[in-house]
Amino acid sequence: MTTLARDHSSVSVDDYLANEDGADIRHEYIDGQLYAMNGASRNHGLIVGNLYALLRPLLRGTPCQLFANDMKVRLRINDQDILYYPDLLLSCDENDRETYYCSRPCLLVEVLSDSTARIDQREKLWAYQSIPSLQEYVLVSQTARVVQIHRRARDWALDTVTDGRVRLACLDVDVPLDVIYEDVRAPG
Repeated sequence: MTTLARDHSSVSVDDYLANEDGADIRHEYIDGQLYAMNGASRNHGLIVGNLYALLRPLLRGTPCQLFANDMKVRLRINDQDILYYPDLLLSCDENDRETYYCSRPCLLVEVLSDSTARIDQREKLWAYQSIPSLQEYVLVSQTARVVQIHRRARDWALDTVTDGRVRLACLDVDVPLDVIYEDVRAPG
């Protein structure tokens, strides 16, 4: 995530949402400032697609909605509005149906890259913990078979999975690492 250098004036949430709809470049929003999003790698796209393809059929007949890449999560921390684009967002709250964002997700997933890992592991972890509905925050490496899970039920303690399955308690499902990393090539 990099800041836009052309204009440092504050942008309202309404203007941000209006301009972000259909924009060529996506931006995350932090207290009136816009931050351009970097493009995703092949491995990133495969991991997000693999998770979406596995989880989406499990949601049929439930109030849950799953979004990949394009749905924002909106937070309000210390009187600041923040809107991020998580790689996967799951909301099971039937009242969480804004057009351009969700504010009550139960699961958020970020696929780590060299340029975003520090933000995902620190800034977003801290920010996401403020969401009362959030049960799990999952970080997936695209350079190694490593999945990190922070769970509210464990006071946000870190669980690391390098073999076997990842337990997603909010969906009551175990996700095999082999599925998450299907067709993903090790860097090299």
